[in-house]
Amino acid sequence: MTEASAFVVVANRLPVDRVVSPDGEVTWRRSPGGLVTALEPVLQDRQGTWVGWFGGTDKEEVPGGGRPFEANGVHLHPVALTADEIERYYEGFSNSSLWPLYHDAVEQPVFKRRWWDAYRVVNERFAKAAAEDAAPGATVWIQDYQLQLVPAMLRALRPDLRIGFFLHIPFPPVELFMQLPRRTEVLRGLLGADLVGFQRPLGAQNFVQLTRHLLGVRTRRNVIEYEGRVVQAEAFPISIDVQEMEQLVASEEVRARSKAIRAELGDPKTVILGVDRLDYTKGIERRLKAFRELLSEGRLATPETVMVQVATPSRERVEHYRTLRVKVEREVGRINGEYGRVGQPAVHYLHQSYSRAELAALYCAADVMMVTPLRDGMNLVAKEYVGARVDSGGALVLSEFAGAAGELRQAFLCNPHDLDGVKDALMRAIHVDPVEGRKRMNAMHTYLRAHDVRTWADLFLTALGTTD
Repeated sequence: MTEASAFVVVANRLPVDRVVSPDGEVTWRRSPGGLVTALEPVLQDRQGTWVGWFGGTDKEEVPGGGRPFEANGVHLHPVALTADEIERYYEGFSNSSLWPLYHDAVEQPVFKRRWWDAYRVVNERFAKAAAEDAAPGATVWIQDYQLQLVPAMLRALRPDLRIGFFLHIPFPPVELFMQLPRRTEVLRGLLGADLVGFQRPLGAQNFVQLTRHLLGVRTRRNVIEYEGRVVQAEAFPISIDVQEMEQLVASEEVRARSKAIRAELGDPKTVILGVDRLDYTKGIERRLKAFRELLSEGRLATPETVMVQVATPSRERVEHYRTLRVKVEREVGRINGEYGRVGQPAVHYLHQSYSRAELAALYCAADVMMVTPLRDGMNLVAKEYVGARVDSGGALVLSEFAGAAGELRQAFLCNPHDLDGVKDALMRAIHVDPVEGRKRMNAMHTYLRAHDVRTWADLFLTALGTTD
């Protein structure tokens, strides 16, 4: 690739996964996920470029030895990270400092000075790559918490660019953000953008309030005056590709697999499902405890009620995550020891990744979906479940602290910190009148159809083009 692009996306990861065949040949497969679904068509239409880490440490693993290449009609600019940078920038500052802090300090954030140094160096590398790829006056859209310094770094290199930033996780209130040792540098990094997007209005409000508190800048509503420029902060709730999900669940393969799943579970009266990354923000352990208490109280019984918990492996080299896995698996063992039978566990715990088709089949098989994070920017699993239920069946139990709760108002909302409240919400979902249940699911599905992932991207890019 030699031509500069009018549209550049900058994200921690490239939108492709490296696949090695048995004979050693390296190919690249499109990554699953909403962000790729939303932005790939925009990049293809605009002949854009995606800048991101390719997932390894050896440039020789990438076609062209680390130089830009093309996949699925999109130009890709791989950014290399050393093993030390992966440990300090990604596992360290991004996921042991920022992630817990931005999620209301559900776990205690850890701050180490050497992590910050790596975070700054890697962000600068991403900024330089974007500056190389962007045509004069191009639009650059930077994604998420790993790259919060890139907007200002990129503006210093290329003041001609239109720069947007979107944060996929919550943005914390002032009192929490003030704990961050490098708080001013992070804030100034974000203010390098013309438009800073958040999942919910409260995130934008927290950001504006913080700029006043920490930098003393002038603001009016969601507009910040900074260094002779205007920066706007707005909410753009991300969504899913509803059409893709509807097509998936309409396939013969998925319909047959859904029936098979219920049969494999012993054809219970009620299937309760949880699908999460194994992350301490997701509330998995508390969800399991609520289920155990309902069984002990006799409000639920096995084998007529079964729970399936998919816990996708996540950041297993980070201490918080290793500890969580032990706790979750201990709770699963306790429930199955007390309430399971031979060949009929009360909880089917699956610590592995699943294909989109298998997840869609699980969604269709589940009578109740439990999405009960302690804190979440949005939570697309909740939206995927609603998108999958074209039959208007099923019920969604949803945490008030997931961003999705602001949109999926017909879900059975609960406070995940209130165990009795979680139990009551689950029981209401299980015993909901079928007519009321269909009305709830229909309303949420109709909303999602009008607010899908492409709408999200269009709204953000339109705002970025008109922010002055």
